[in-house]
Amino acid sequence: MKSIKEIIGESVSSYTGSEATKAMVMEEIKKRYGESELKNFDPYHNARTLHSWAKLGFRVRKGERAIKSMTFIESKDENGNPIKRCRRPVNIFYYRQVDFIGPEQTI
Repeated sequence: MKSIKEIIGESVSSYTGSEATKAMVMEEIKKRYGESELKNFDPYHNARTLHSWAKLGFRVRKGERAIKSMTFIESKDENGNPIKRCRRPVNIFYYRQVDFIGPEQTI
């Protein structure tokens, strides 16, 4: 059986590098899986949205609960200048919450 890293390869998630978001997700992973699991956490590869996992051929296991995160969306005017910034909730799933089903069986 291939590891998740072998299947995913170099595919990068949409994580933008926010330290606050990373800390929030790490705290939830610590609560759910213990402090030893934090060494495996890589926000660019193994914490993704449902849609992102599905595109890679994974399915979230039945009964798994999403890890709540957030992102900020900027509205820009016609000149490209930011007008306002809105907080948007994001539900992500950790690699321990998904199973590989193959690319031909995705959503």
